[in-house]
Order: sequence, then structure tokens, then C-alpha cells
Amino acid sequence: MDSFTSAVTLRAQRTRERAPRLTGLAAFSAVAAVIAVAFYASATPSPLYGVYQARWHFSTPVLSLIYATYAIGVLVSLLLVGSLSDQAGRKPVLAWSLLGLLVSALVFATASSVGWLFAARALQGLATGGALGAAGAALIDLHPTSDTRTAALVNGVVALAGLGIGALFSSALVQFLPAPRELPFAVVAAMIVVLIALVSVLPEPVSRTGRTLVRPQRPAIPQQTRAPFALAALGVIGSWSIAGVYLALGPALAGHLLQTHGELAGGAAAAALMGSGALAQLAGRDLTNRTLTVAGSLLVALGMGLTATAVAVGSAPFFLGASALGGVGFGLAFMGALRHLSAAIPADRRAEVMSAFYVVGYLSLALPAVAAGIIASAVGLSETFELFSAGVVVIALIVALGGRRIDRAPAF
Repeated sequence: MDSFTSAVTLRAQRTRERAPRLTGLAAFSAVAAVIAVAFYASATPSPLYGVYQARWHFSTPVLSLIYATYAIGVLVSLLLVGSLSDQAGRKPVLAWSLLGLLVSALVFATASSVGWLFAARALQGLATGGALGAAGAALIDLHPTSDTRTAALVNGVVALAGLGIGALFSSALVQFLPAPRELPFAVVAAMIVVLIALVSVLPEPVSRTGRTLVRPQRPAIPQQTRAPFALAALGVIGSWSIAGVYLALGPALAGHLLQTHGELAGGAAAAALMGSGALAQLAGRDLTNRTLTVAGSLLVALGMGLTATAVAVGSAPFFLGASALGGVGFGLAFMGALRHLSAAIPADRRAEVMSAFYVVGYLSLALPAVAAGIIASAVGLSETFELFSAGVVVIALIVALGGRRIDRAPAF
């Protein structure tokens, strides 16, 4: 029996060794695609919120809570399994996370009440939290030359591109094609099936050692990483809070300014913010971290100030242009935060630290969105957006002042 077991084990090992494997740039690109699709999926429900409200008659605060449920799910996942891929390996965590995203897409597509929206959004958040921690670490692991600067750039660009494309493309599907409550999630499901196949042929960069434990954990930052992490946290608070309110309330506000009930208006607003942010990261990739932080934060402050002005005067073109300017600042500030942090993380703590980074990010995404939804029901959507913009301007100016203390030399 022992010889038979050994033979079976040896044959299985040889089969694994002969199995096709993605390597180099292909493997790196596959992991980047996981991040892009995770963010694409998170934006997909945004153009449908108005459809859901009309169908099931729930309030704006409930809408904000549905949105925030996703962020809470991400936070729970990060706190439970944020460092799991450092122990169990990147591939298993990515595979299970993608499976969770696939199930959440199916729940969205078959939802029959507001309760199912909460369930789908929670599951989506849990799965996304697992995917982002593992994928963010795997980007660094699998870069062909271990270039943390490029890995951070790709991470930031694909995240914003995924959000912007997800909001815009899903809006178009909802407005112009049949089965608006099913088709956008069918597209997401198809993407995820392809990604699961790609993940199955990735190399495993982590050597599994000892017993894998899943237990609640406090976000832990190594001593040498705390200063870069503090800077990254400030940058992500100022930038991600914008994305949260845009994705939760932006569709309704854009529709009001553009005087249309079509879902594409909200998608255009989100795409203006996210798309300009992704392009800004590509254009600013050679800037120093100091320049990225200061310039990005100042542009966030200017863009949000102009956005509030556009809302006050009721100008839709002004609103879209100001959103794009704010997005440029958003992209630069986010990239500065992410790449400053990436170079300072010890190799054996990458998933843990990236998870802590995303904890800050998703708190910044959820809390302002919930607060905006509650305030909007009392004082109105436009007034809430103006108030929120003023708060972001203050935060951005504080970050810009703090960023002036960064050494002028690049961190790499």
C-alpha cells in the first residue's frame, strides 16, 4: 500500500510539473487582470441602484448602506484573511476569492428583493478583500524584474481603470440592452471564469510552511514600514473618499445635472473621475513621491472645489470637467501613496501590509458614502455633495502640507 501511495503521489507531482504554467509578463498580467476585474465588479451595480430603488422603493440612506455593505465585507475579509496568502500561498486565496466573486455576481443577477442586494454586496466585499491582499502581493512577487515601482503603478492604474470602465460599460448595458438586471453580471461572471482558469496555471511564489490559520487579526505594520504607511494612509483617505461618494450618489447627481433619467450619465461621471485618474498615473509615473503627493492633493482640492461650484450653478459640462480634474489629482495621490509604501514592505509581510492599506482605503470608501446618504435625505443631494466636497478639500490641503516634508528624491 505504501509503494502504491508513493507511486500515485509521484505521478501527481509529475503531472503538476508537466502542466502548463504562465511565466514572466503573462503571469504578472494575469494578476493585474484579477485586480482590474475585482474593481470592475465592484462598480457594476452602481448604474442599477436607481433601477433597484424604483422597483423595491427604498430610501437614499438604504442605498448608501447597500453600497457600504461591500466596503464592510472587504474590511472583514482583510481582517480575517489579510495575511493568509503569506501562509497558504497566493493561488489558493486568489482562486477562492474569484469563486466568491462569481457567486456574488449570480446572486445579483437573480436578486428578487433588497435583502438579496445586501447579501450579494456583502459576499462581493468578502471575496474582493481576499483577492486584493493576495493580488497586490503577487504583483510584486511575479514582476519579471521584481520592480516594486512598476508593480505599484500597474496596481493603481488597473484599479482605477477597472472602476471607471465598470461604471461606464455597465451603465451602457443597463440603458441600451435588454435584461438590464442580469446582463451586466453575466459579463462579470464570464470574466471571472476566464480568470479562474488563468490563476490555475500561475506559478506559486510562496513556499507554504507549517499550518495555515485563519483568525481575526489587527492590522500590523512592521516598524520600518510605519512612516511610509502613515503617508500612504493620508493619501488614500483623501482620494478614496471621492470614489465612494461618486459611486454611491454620483449617478443620481449626474442624472439631475444632465436632466436625464438614463443610467449612462452616472457612468460618464464615474468614468471621468476614474479614467482621468488612470491616465494621470501613466503620465506621472516618473515623478517623485513628493511631487505626486503634493501636486495630486492640490489637484484634488482644486477639482473638488470646482465640482462643488458646478453643482451649485447646475452646469453638467462644468461638473464633468471638474470631475476629470479631481480624478487627475486622485490618480496621482493614490499612486504616490501606493508606490511609496510598496518599496518599504518586507517580502514576508507583503499581503499583511497591503491588506492593512486596503483597510484604510475601504474605510475611506464606506464611511463618507454612508454619511452622504444620510445627509442627502435631510438636506438634498446637491447640498450634500457641496458639503462633502468642502471636507475633501480640507483633507487634501492637509495631505499636501504633509507631503512637502517628503525627501525630494524618488523612493526607489
